[in-house]
Amino acid sequence: MSRALTVSRAAQLVGVSRAVLQRMIGAGELAQFDGLVQIDDLLRAFPQASLEDSGALEKVARIREEAFGRRVRERVLPSPEVLSQRLFAQSQELAEMRRHLQAYHALVAEAIERLSAQPAPAAGHTRAWLEQGLARVLGSEADNELDAMTDMLKVVYANVVVRPSGREFLVEGNDSILQAGLKAGLALNYGCNGGNCGLCKARIVSGEVRPILHADYPMSAAERAQGYVLLCTHTALGDLVIETLEAASPADIPEQQLTAKVRAIAPLGPDTLLLHLQAPRSARLRFLAGQGATLGLADAQGDLQASWPIASCPCDDRNLHFHIARDDTDALAQQLFAGRVAVGDALNVRGPHGDFVLGRDTLPRAAFLACDTGFAPVRSLIEHAIAAESVERFGLYWLATRPDGHYLANQCEAWAAAFDEFDYAALADADPVRGAQALALRAARECDPLATRFFVAGVQAFVDAAARCLLEAGVPAGALRANVC
Repeated sequence: MSRALTVSRAAQLVGVSRAVLQRMIGAGELAQFDGLVQIDDLLRAFPQASLEDSGALEKVARIREEAFGRRVRERVLPSPEVLSQRLFAQSQELAEMRRHLQAYHALVAEAIERLSAQPAPAAGHTRAWLEQGLARVLGSEADNELDAMTDMLKVVYANVVVRPSGREFLVEGNDSILQAGLKAGLALNYGCNGGNCGLCKARIVSGEVRPILHADYPMSAAERAQGYVLLCTHTALGDLVIETLEAASPADIPEQQLTAKVRAIAPLGPDTLLLHLQAPRSARLRFLAGQGATLGLADAQGDLQASWPIASCPCDDRNLHFHIARDDTDALAQQLFAGRVAVGDALNVRGPHGDFVLGRDTLPRAAFLACDTGFAPVRSLIEHAIAAESVERFGLYWLATRPDGHYLANQCEAWAAAFDEFDYAALADADPVRGAQALALRAARECDPLATRFFVAGVQAFVDAAARCLLEAGVPAGALRANVC
């Protein structure tokens, strides 16, 4: 009896991204019923899948961990209470399956016995067919192996399906449902991420949850009776179906204001700084990958403000990274390079702003063209796409117009090494227009213009020249997004 898997679990078992399976489902290459994939269909689609060789999956997991922007991230099992609950649920499910299998086996055995008493040749053929089918069911080694791995995944991870979007993600370790959703690239509604504001309130349609954090938000008795919980303070005891809204566009995220402290100011190159801000536990900046924020510093000369793209992934909402270029016309950048802003200082953060985002209509391939610190929003987009597994193939084309323009080349090379479907090309040219033309022609040649979303970020001259070349090369205007920064 074939078992059904969610797309997330099916992708884990065969070592591909969810985007690959979704494309195969859309093309009719893989059957899906009620959001589930049958193990038999999965084995037919991936006959060479080796359950022992998880190298590709391990590489993806490793690069996803590194992409989250955290210096250290431990992979832990769920708490003993959650593990015991999942194991208990697993034992009940297996016992029920065993009862069904025994009943089916007894029915087939009885049918074979009755057919044996009938001398007709047709009955003999039917008996042989039943015996062969029963042997296949009982002796399907690959199916049984996938079943065993699926059972293990259900103990370690809980699968969450979100309604009405139909998207899904896995809850790992002791993560809250909200944390797991953000890590998976979902734009769930939330505010403080600490049980205070109630914005992450969602209804549990099916499954069980367990509180892991204290909540100060006063949930009404009527809401509790209807199954509402705070996603930031609960984890999943097993597979869940929840009902909540997600941000579909930048317009769905309100502007926020908070005060963050400087966690680090580190040189990425002679003329580029990494500004690492940490939001307070009681207030986070909710944003979409590729958006920016306005930072402000109050000093004796008045308020200094500057708007920069956010270079980090929304999946780590408390840690905000910015790539700051030396700029004599930017007063706040001058303060940073002069050392007049120190670790522990407070900066006002207002945002997010901008529509340089992946969007729900993302094509299966994405090409990113960046010039100098235009890499900042591109990095956020790539990390988000990796976390969300929403892109099958990446192309990154980075132009440096100054000596330290490729200030995170090692990161790009690590992406290219970790993913077979990640192409990286670096070009140095002091002329942003000439460099943009060269990169755009290469990107248009290497990427299918009709199956690729193009993202261009950098100074105005670079963006204009690259966009013009891409459009002339046949890229549809709707598949091109630009950000001047």
